[in-house]
Amino acid sequence: MTTERPRLTPLAESLPSTVPFVGPENQERKRGRPFRARLGANENGFGPAPSVQRAMAQAAGSMWKYCDPDNHDLKAAVAAHLKVPFETVAIGEGIDGLLGLAVRLYADRGTPVVTSLGAYPTFNYHVAGFGARLVTVPYENDRESLDRLLDAVAAEAAPLLYLSNPDNPMGTWWEATEIERFVDRLPATTMLLLDEAYGETAPASALPPLDPSRPNVLRLRTFSKAYGLAGLRCGYAIGHPDAISAIDKVRNHYGMNKMAQVAGVAALADTAYLADVTGKIAASRDEISRIGRVNGLTPIPSATNFVALDAGADGAYALRLMQALLARDVFVRKPMAAGLDRCIRVSAGPEDEVAIFAAELPGAIADARGN
Repeated sequence: MTTERPRLTPLAESLPSTVPFVGPENQERKRGRPFRARLGANENGFGPAPSVQRAMAQAAGSMWKYCDPDNHDLKAAVAAHLKVPFETVAIGEGIDGLLGLAVRLYADRGTPVVTSLGAYPTFNYHVAGFGARLVTVPYENDRESLDRLLDAVAAEAAPLLYLSNPDNPMGTWWEATEIERFVDRLPATTMLLLDEAYGETAPASALPPLDPSRPNVLRLRTFSKAYGLAGLRCGYAIGHPDAISAIDKVRNHYGMNKMAQVAGVAALADTAYLADVTGKIAASRDEISRIGRVNGLTPIPSATNFVALDAGADGAYALRLMQALLARDVFVRKPMAAGLDRCIRVSAGPEDEVAIFAAELPGAIADARGN
């Protein structure tokens, strides 16, 4: 048999065979048993609204049809919900899918792209996949540094910048006035990808008013977090009509499955459930913070659906603590960038799973310390 085979492009050949996250399912397969508490993936363990589940069940029989490639009904629902024009909304396969489209649109090979060191790794994955050059700046006091990000954009003449508010992995946030000041100082030629995946769990004061007239800002939101629909991969962008129409040039027009479109419309309509579940998330954050404090860990104030707990030592110790929890069937994650890696990150979830975390944390701490 010949050893010759099709050749990858030089860019593809240069990429590592890795993914941004190793999912809990992968870990469960290797362990040979499931986790008892799934508190690491920043999902909404409280699930979607019953009204959304009913809408999905009613739509199940029509899944033989292709989705509407225009995403019309969901776009219209988002526009009405946010009170923005229809032409300022784009639908995508979660924020992850929209990030890939944005990198494709605004970053050529070798183009500098600015983000924070330790910020959402899927964005970095897309930057590498399109051959752009990642420029990172460190966090300051556990928050993304707005001033340093602006300095890096100016120094590199970068056409693309990523910022999450509230932040992943630390859960911190900037107030809307600071974000508006940041946007006002941004060069008109730099597109800001403002990731607001956790906008529904944040204080209202953290979200600037929507202004789709700005040509250099794309605001990204998702149904994966507060709405409890992570498994459907559905998100949206709000931006200037020119930026939205550019997305239409490169998106997979049949990429949004029909069930996600149905579920998204139903989720937006059930405002009562959203208020209820964000209350549950806030209560769970408080309980995780309490558990951390009782065990000598310091919770970092969070506006997301997770809490970063400062383990009080270095990254190696926090890694041992995470591994000890995994060994006790509690799935959590941790930041990996220097300075942030002293923390473990625990997602809000149902009371029984948080109780398992509470029961297992003291023993995990003892294991991590070598006691």
